[in-house]
Amino acid sequence: MVTPRERSLSLTHLLLLLLLLLLPLTWSLLPPSPRPAPVHVHVPALIPRAPTPLLRSGFSARAQLAFTTRCNSSCFHRGERGDPAARMADKLAFETLYADGSRTLTTVRVEGDEESGADPRRGGPGPGRKRVRRQIYGADGRFDIQGDRFLLDYPFSTAVRISTGCTGVLVSRQHVLTAAHCVHDGKDYVKGARKLRVGFLIPPSINGTNGGLASSRRPLVRWARVRRTRVPKGWIQGPQEVSMDFDYALLELRWPHRRPFMRLSVTPSPDDLAGNRIHFSGFDSDRSGELVYRFCAVEEESSDLIYQHCDARPGASGSGVYGRVWDNSLERWERKVIGVFSGHQWLEIDGENRDYNVAVRITPLKFAQICYWVHGNRLDCVSD
Repeated sequence: MVTPRERSLSLTHLLLLLLLLLLPLTWSLLPPSPRPAPVHVHVPALIPRAPTPLLRSGFSARAQLAFTTRCNSSCFHRGERGDPAARMADKLAFETLYADGSRTLTTVRVEGDEESGADPRRGGPGPGRKRVRRQIYGADGRFDIQGDRFLLDYPFSTAVRISTGCTGVLVSRQHVLTAAHCVHDGKDYVKGARKLRVGFLIPPSINGTNGGLASSRRPLVRWARVRRTRVPKGWIQGPQEVSMDFDYALLELRWPHRRPFMRLSVTPSPDDLAGNRIHFSGFDSDRSGELVYRFCAVEEESSDLIYQHCDARPGASGSGVYGRVWDNSLERWERKVIGVFSGHQWLEIDGENRDYNVAVRITPLKFAQICYWVHGNRLDCVSD
């Protein structure tokens, strides 16, 4: 017997499927988004030095899925004043953890860095009412993604699970971008990083489930081993409030995958995002086994963080935050990863506490670093 709750959930899922099916048609009938004015983004060159061997990790940390920090006005404005080049180079140094437990430290030199001073479009948070609920704001605006068509369709197919309990996004044929706190607590690697794996969803109809039962079964997960993990020193060396600015890590798989991936982009101004919206899909802990999608507007931003009220729960950390960005070479709007969902932050501004869900912005320097991790050649990152 079908209960009223089950009937309501089924109707909700049906309406969501119809909405997702009709969205492409709706967008095709609407007038095209105005082409933005050309914005030249200078990407500095990141020049790595020879790696230095480090002691093996103790893997003593525990994964912290509910990552929350506190910040005041000085913390919020820290990045806008522009860090000295030597300090930024120190933060952009990185550790590499290999599958056998060995690790190295690579220091870098930055050439052509013009990322200093404040962007006049980015100020502090404007006046706003106090928020008291954490991570879910008002009515829950998340959607479960179900069915073969959606789980295997781009962009949902780019979301993957991390074996430590987080989410990641495919950014190349062999690389996954996620949050640093999913693999490292700032002092040591988490226990699960010793044998880190990435999970690819396999829909019920493909994993051998028989016809009529397919819709009631949860997707299975195919796990792939990670060959090496890279974490910026800005995450490892700093206090928690500073570390959130560098809460990202890149995982390299042992073997290439065959799924579509999403390209990276330097985070544009919200005005240069189609609809001023960001999107991300993750594996929220309160919806076990389900891929959950959400979108919302950018509320505020600093030079390193995106402040927003997209509903999210622990487990969504590490999700690739993407937006529709104008691609000059293709002359069209393209979905690109512009940030990494980190967690929750309380801001104390002018004596008032405000809370946001927060994503790490991909600045030109961070783009240069992640791009080098992916390509292994800094020349490919200047024109990427």
